[in-house]
Amino acid sequence: MTANSFTPQSIDEVHWRRTAAERPNARVLTEDIEVDFAIVGGGLTGCRTAIGLAEAGAKVAVLDAMEIGWGASGRSGGQCNPIWRATPDELIKKFGESQAERLIETTLGSADALFADIKKYDVNCDAEQNGWVQAAHCKSAKKRLIKLGEAWKSAGAPIEFLDREQTQKVSGSPEYGFSLFHSKGGHVQPLSLTYGYARTAERLGAELFENSKVTSMKPMGGRWEVKTAKGKVVAKQVILTTNAHTNGLWPGLQQTIFPMVSIAIATEPLSVELQQQVLPNAVTIADSRRAIYFARYDRDRRLIFGCVGSTDQAAALGGISRLRNGLHRVFPQLKQSAIETAWAGRIAVTTEMMPHLHEPAPGVLAAIGFSGRGIAMTSVMGRTLARKAMGAGDNTLPFPITPVSPIPFHWGTKQLLPLGAPAMSFRDKLDTLFDPL
Repeated sequence: MTANSFTPQSIDEVHWRRTAAERPNARVLTEDIEVDFAIVGGGLTGCRTAIGLAEAGAKVAVLDAMEIGWGASGRSGGQCNPIWRATPDELIKKFGESQAERLIETTLGSADALFADIKKYDVNCDAEQNGWVQAAHCKSAKKRLIKLGEAWKSAGAPIEFLDREQTQKVSGSPEYGFSLFHSKGGHVQPLSLTYGYARTAERLGAELFENSKVTSMKPMGGRWEVKTAKGKVVAKQVILTTNAHTNGLWPGLQQTIFPMVSIAIATEPLSVELQQQVLPNAVTIADSRRAIYFARYDRDRRLIFGCVGSTDQAAALGGISRLRNGLHRVFPQLKQSAIETAWAGRIAVTTEMMPHLHEPAPGVLAAIGFSGRGIAMTSVMGRTLARKAMGAGDNTLPFPITPVSPIPFHWGTKQLLPLGAPAMSFRDKLDTLFDPL
């Protein structure tokens, strides 16, 4: 492969499938079974929820329409970014003091909790906790990052403020004049993490079913009947963890999020010399662009570089060009480095950029909308769902229970989403031209 080339075989090949750890022993549901909990969605949230329930001795079934980890959990950048886009004061204003305090405390420990889970369950997912650089692409973005960093640092987050020289030293990029450094951040192989959670749940007694799309669910004598094409699960409770691939299974739930897209490329493994120049301490980086640029290494020291895309095909509406141009702008050292593959994955985004936790009916829970914070926060949500399902009080949970409230004009806005990536990229260019750092 020549430098910067893309072959037809390399586009839409998810890199993580090439380096994934051992798959779980999932099978197609072909019989009728009874369990305590039926979890619909075999990604990070569903599999981490299954661990918590199975550890408590419950009988659990996880069902996925495709393969375990097929959706966003096996396609994301795999970065553990351990704060929200909102400040603690904004969370207090939105949720009230007691609820926000639980969320803030949980958020501050979310990265360490993730890496502790990985160690506890012996998950082979190439985990590295070397920190996260959050970089400003223009002057107004710097002001927002300073406000965000000061607020979370006051709440207890270990955040450093880096000037241009420090940012370039830690990132290897000449692009940014200011950044926050979050020492608790890190990265994982997201599909391997999902597989590891699934195998752990399986060891604890959970049953895993894939290629078993749930076609209907209905109450039945105090329990719920969940049907697939070839089988049926009867459960005391159903937990919906389908996130960006949510369909019409529960009325209105699909309309509470926008299924945006993240696209990414994997370079060839970089030389030791280039590794010393680009993200030299194997930190992760994400910037403040609307069509955000992010980057991290994989275990073989390929650089994974991503941004916002338009559709499930990475090349749609100039996606590959945006990736290549972004890579070379942020890391000009890599202009001669070959690109091995490119792929896309959906992200469930809420209007508040925060996940939602719902209890739309007795015996039904749903969690959705991680808005680009899924690696750390799906594990937080999985633990939360397990506790809630086992009887924990709402006033002990980090996330509030909210009603399912469809976004107004959802259908029309959703049709325009593919145009969002090029439009956001254009506005980002204007920022760097007229509001430079």
